[in-house]
Amino acid sequence: MSKLAIVYFSGSGKTHLMAEAIGQGASQVLGVKVELLRIVDEQIVNGVWQDAQIIEKLSQAEGIVFGSPTYMGGVAGQFKLFIDAASEVWFRQEWKDKIAGGFTHSSCASGDKQSTLLCLAINAAQHGMIWVNVGDLPSQYLNKDDGVNRLGSFLGVMGQGTDMSGTQAQLALDPGDQLTALRFGQRVGEAIQRWGKK
Repeated sequence: MSKLAIVYFSGSGKTHLMAEAIGQGASQVLGVKVELLRIVDEQIVNGVWQDAQIIEKLSQAEGIVFGSPTYMGGVAGQFKLFIDAASEVWFRQEWKDKIAGGFTHSSCASGDKQSTLLCLAINAAQHGMIWVNVGDLPSQYLNKDDGVNRLGSFLGVMGQGTDMSGTQAQLALDPGDQLTALRFGQRVGEAIQRWGKK
């Protein structure tokens, strides 16, 4: 059984929904087990992120998908603290040759989400990981109306939308973003089965 870990921070809950959709897609690949690992404020002590259990689970996985909302043109501060804390893993090259991917969400159509994906991809590259891209053309170019890759992102999955209800129970992703995340999860799961480091 191959393991995929999805490590992410979510403020409003939309990035969490994306993580769930990616996990659902990956779980459809025979032989792939998914675990969602959410970065939370309680793991940050005196400005330093710490959670040895999450680091251990990430080191045991064949693939890691990184996710963060886009705040002010980059990853959320909480997620950046996780990246910084994982520098010890980088020094030991524990994640080298693992499959990797990334996703982000913001309320604005652009929101400078590309810079967040670049941060995630550069982090994976520094760890020596093998990055998996989206792999889907935007649906509008295929004369489809399913919304797959509606934002035209290829480096990683982007989601966009504002929830003004203020209630977690009514949170939902754009249907196209949901489908894009699910398809990306399948793609990552297949990549782990094909190239994942055992």
